[in-house]
Amino acid sequence: MIADKIKNARTIKKLTQEQVAEDLNVSRQTISNWENGKSLLDIVSIISLMK
Repeated sequence: MIADKIKNARTIKKLTQEQVAEDLNVSRQTISNWENGKSLLDIVSIISLMK
């Protein structure tokens, strides 16, 4: 599931949800929702997250 992959990638890089949120210009709650499968990423966020 993509939610698990997002969380795993973040924790491997030792980043907080807040740090990822700041890098992507979204809220920490948005990152939490992605990681918990409550919402889906848009294509722009997917591309930014891949960097």
